[in-house]
Amino acid sequence: MSAAPPAETDQLTGVWQIDAAHSEVSFTVRHLMARVRGSFSSFGGTITVGDDPARSSVQAEIDTTSIDTRNSERDKHLRSADYFDSDKHPTALFESAAVREQEGGRYSVEGLLTIRGETRPVNLDLVFLGVDSDPWGGTRAGFRASTRISRSDFGVTGNVPLGGGRALLGDSVEIEIEIEAVRQQ
Repeated sequence: MSAAPPAETDQLTGVWQIDAAHSEVSFTVRHLMARVRGSFSSFGGTITVGDDPARSSVQAEIDTTSIDTRNSERDKHLRSADYFDSDKHPTALFESAAVREQEGGRYSVEGLLTIRGETRPVNLDLVFLGVDSDPWGGTRAGFRASTRISRSDFGVTGNVPLGGGRALLGDSVEIEIEIEAVRQQ
């Protein structure tokens, strides 16, 4: 994906609220020989874009009780103390520490992710998708981000052991984020 035209990036400066109805936070994890996908239906946050990317920041939260893997029994188990422990830790948080411009319209967003009360550094690979006006007189911006984390680093260690030292679930989790955000006045 190529870098956004300068006029478009100039329009990006300001404070943006994530529009969860037009955004997605999803993940994949290995289950036996395949990958299982899930998402969270309740999340929000603020993106502040400075005139220089280094002056930008992101703050976001995800309601872990809103997990959806298209299997209600599995979702119930993922909310349990074996995984997210949503009764004690209903919110996962991300707060950026640095935003660095990369080549080709990409950005590196370094920050701290907290899941189950465990905070670890993560690096989001972010692509700015553009800015446009909406039919209601607002301005919207699009972003796509991804990262990979080790779920055990965050205390999400539930698993079922299999023969030969294998386990039912992989430790590596791929996170994909599609964001449409609305400029705040």
